[in-house]
Amino acid sequence: MSKNVLIITGDAVEALEVFYPYYRCVEEGIDCTIASPVKKKLQTVVHDFLPEMDTFTEKWAYKIDSHAAVEDVNPADYDGLIIPGGRAPEYIRMDKKVQEIAAHFLSEDKPVGVICHGQLVLTPIREHVKGRELTAYSACQPEVEAAGATYINELIHVDKNIVSGHAWPELPLFMREFFKILGVTEGVKA
Repeated sequence: MSKNVLIITGDAVEALEVFYPYYRCVEEGIDCTIASPVKKKLQTVVHDFLPEMDTFTEKWAYKIDSHAAVEDVNPADYDGLIIPGGRAPEYIRMDKKVQEIAAHFLSEDKPVGVICHGQLVLTPIREHVKGRELTAYSACQPEVEAAGATYINELIHVDKNIVSGHAWPELPLFMREFFKILGVTEGVKA
């Protein structure tokens, strides 16, 4: 039986954090939909570090099509949710429909994968993350804790149906753990 995965993001999504999960899902025979506040071609970005800077840099990267506007998404149609990082989570988290979609996956105990700054999307729905354990990009620790979750200082952390990751270097392990809770054996078509 084929699985359906939803990726919610927007402009300024970290390129690797949207492309890698999308193509890994496609590679495994999983139907994968990218949804954003408006159906459009999204501008991705690349975040990296320079030795002379205390924070990351940002450059434009490839564009990627979103397949649907979040208003047109019925979360009941999907088996799992992935929320990539970058700067997109800062603004998509304010969208009430994005909040409703994320809340659906958490309340239904469906697999949720959040990486880097993606955890910011969960912070407005604190009733669904209170008491949970999440890792995230270290600068997101205050928001994770303000939402009532426990910040775990690990590169990857699994708490029941949530796989959380620190940043894009952890994508292979992040997707491996996400596929486990999704019930997909890698290399075997779902």
